[in-house]
Amino acid sequence: MVGEETTRDPDLAVIEAGSRTLRTQASPQADVVPTRPSDPEVDRGLREVEKELAARWPETRLEPSLDRISALMDVLGEPQRAYQSIHITGTNGKTSTARMIEALLGAFDLRTGRYSSPHVQSVTERISIDGAPVPAEKFIETYHDLKPFVDMVDASQEHRLSFFEVLTAMAYAAFADAPVEVAVVEVGMGGSWDATNVIEAGVAVVTPVALDHTDRLGGTPEEIATEKSGIIKQDATVVMAQQPVGAASVVLKKAVEVDATVAREGMEFGVVSREVAVGGQLITLRGLGGEYPDIFLPLHGAHMAHNAAVALAAVEAFFGIGSEHDRTLDIDAIRGAFASVTSPGRLELVRSSPSVLLDAAHNPAGAQAAAAAIGEAFAFSRLIGVVGPSGDKDVRGLLEALEPLLAEVVVTRNTTPRAMDVDALAALAVEVFGEERVVVEPRLDDALEAAITLAEEEDEYAGAGVLVTGSVITVGEARLLLGRDR
Repeated sequence: MVGEETTRDPDLAVIEAGSRTLRTQASPQADVVPTRPSDPEVDRGLREVEKELAARWPETRLEPSLDRISALMDVLGEPQRAYQSIHITGTNGKTSTARMIEALLGAFDLRTGRYSSPHVQSVTERISIDGAPVPAEKFIETYHDLKPFVDMVDASQEHRLSFFEVLTAMAYAAFADAPVEVAVVEVGMGGSWDATNVIEAGVAVVTPVALDHTDRLGGTPEEIATEKSGIIKQDATVVMAQQPVGAASVVLKKAVEVDATVAREGMEFGVVSREVAVGGQLITLRGLGGEYPDIFLPLHGAHMAHNAAVALAAVEAFFGIGSEHDRTLDIDAIRGAFASVTSPGRLELVRSSPSVLLDAAHNPAGAQAAAAAIGEAFAFSRLIGVVGPSGDKDVRGLLEALEPLLAEVVVTRNTTPRAMDVDALAALAVEVFGEERVVVEPRLDDALEAAITLAEEEDEYAGAGVLVTGSVITVGEARLLLGRDR
């Protein structure tokens, strides 16, 4: 139940085959996103599973209910109760925060499972154990193990289980089978009726709430926060990022109703200081138990520093710090964990000369955070945008957030049916940027080629760059085209 489509049309086969090299150069850092399986039989098996999953209700079609997923958990023997959980909701920053929490827990020798969505390139990314996506063989095995039970529940319900519900069950079953000690679970959309909400998490994390999915979650931060606060369970600890006042009030009210303890960014924890460093930033965080100085975070932007503060507080809360214990966690372990964090598709530098950044911002708040981070961390003389959003987003708001940053914008689309019509996108972009700053390329490969060419013009080869943004799917397909397929 996330806001990005997962099914691709046949054109993606061309992209996966690398139809164009786009003058790709060596990527700046190691990758953490799986490619297609090299074994033809395994690849065939994964494609069959993907096809069967895609035949179900997509993540964009919702029927707000926990009935189906609860029935499936019941026949599976409640695997989600075999481990402790940290549950994460919010509008922006969920995946990066989940990755940080996972790294921190791993630094203290805990076996972790992480469930995130949507995926950047491979559906197997969504289920990770000990910081790595499950192998394709394990993904296929888990699906086939669950299929008889899925069929049983399908037959007993008014509607079949959705794509996201089946994936959620697969994650919970894989975690129990591993077994993991802690599951870090990111909601798909909302909270109270999200399929992930069959866990009883002792720590509930609320990242910044902003307007997104307003047709499903509500048109104000308060309405959206009401839905998201549904993950807060009795006697849990709530770790709350800085929020609009109305959203914060809703979360606090929910916490009072269920006797939950609340830790608020800016009050009980937060960012003490931050400065730009080569390849990221150097931050000092105040946690629930004390101060953690001189932490290198290899991610850009103030928003990532705030995500780090939230992640640290969540892990402290998991260990009982701030309530049962008054101490700090081992600083060397904390530093090592944060230094290891990656977040594919989040201001990710995938090539140089000219530099190409990928960022999955798909709403105005995300675009504003990305724009601020780029202005702070990169000294581009000229930045060209490649923007391919979904049609159901606040695309005008997205473009307006990017307009001060971009010299020109190349509008395009990804291969999913939900991609915004290019002509409609171009008309909107002209209203925001002016006709002379807008280039239209319906194919993403052509759009990337055009943007790279524009970035290389006027002797600005070393100082110009390209930003690809607007959708997780657009970013994922661009990664493949730019050679980031492993």
